[in-house]
Amino acid sequence: MHSFVHKIPVGILGASGYAGRDLCALVLRHPRLELAFATANGRRGETVELSGGSAVTFQAPDDVPLSSAALVFSALPHGTSAEWVQRGRDAGARVVDLSADLRIGNTDADIVYGLTEARREEIRGAELVANPGCYPTSILMGLLPLLELGLVAHGATINVSAASGATGAGLTPRADLLFGEVTENFRAYGIGNTHRHLNEMRAFVAEEGVNADLIFTPHLLPTARGILATMTVPLTSAIADPLALWHERFHNERFVEIVLTPPETRHVTNRNVVRITAHTLDHVRHPTLLVLSAIDNLMKGAAGQALQNANLMLGLDEAMGLPA
Repeated sequence: MHSFVHKIPVGILGASGYAGRDLCALVLRHPRLELAFATANGRRGETVELSGGSAVTFQAPDDVPLSSAALVFSALPHGTSAEWVQRGRDAGARVVDLSADLRIGNTDADIVYGLTEARREEIRGAELVANPGCYPTSILMGLLPLLELGLVAHGATINVSAASGATGAGLTPRADLLFGEVTENFRAYGIGNTHRHLNEMRAFVAEEGVNADLIFTPHLLPTARGILATMTVPLTSAIADPLALWHERFHNERFVEIVLTPPETRHVTNRNVVRITAHTLDHVRHPTLLVLSAIDNLMKGAAGQALQNANLMLGLDEAMGLPA
């Protein structure tokens, strides 16, 4: 029996990381959810102040009864999360996994991929959802109308250059992420088209029936939060009014903003939205679109989308408790 009568109890595993702490803050402000537990093995017993002035005390994962939660968020590191996801399921909880462990392209298991606006009906009422990565969320949302309508040229190469704030690398201390290394600097990393997020992006593109290569080069921004993705997409034929495709596809979506001018990270900071624009390119031999997409990597790219999915899984209004 769950101990909370009027609210739905949820737990958070790996709550001390950036996404985990944002999740704690969102759950504590949510009108229908109650935080049953928040775990952080290395920081057990520690009380941390969250954004908005609330606070949470971390427990060791082995000390919490997973069965006390109707839904568990796993914000544990990649490679560690899958085991705890199974423990949560065995305890009878629904689970949203924020790691890469169970995303499409990384597992043969048939697990719902939580790109909400693309897989909403599969997510609604699901027992287990693999939350997308931050870069894939920004990139796939930007590409979605072109993929769904088959407008990407057969055999084309989609080029993506995307930059993320330093929180995208996680909370584990690293010399290359020290303030003096990041501030007033801008650099590429994961070069060679080998970034771990490529697996899920390639798998999603293939699921949409699109035959195309994807070249992805990530960059590190000298900021805490935000992602800006720039995509060039060869087309099957010229499109006279490209933005009309995005307006039609997302016209009733509460967390998608279609704009005329290039989106900026400051427009989406601390908001669970993706802001997109698209423009035709001149002086190219084949019809090509430039698509730009911006998100907050910790909100729409992690904690916010995870809560959006949890709302659907629990039969609540999708936007409940989320900052638009």
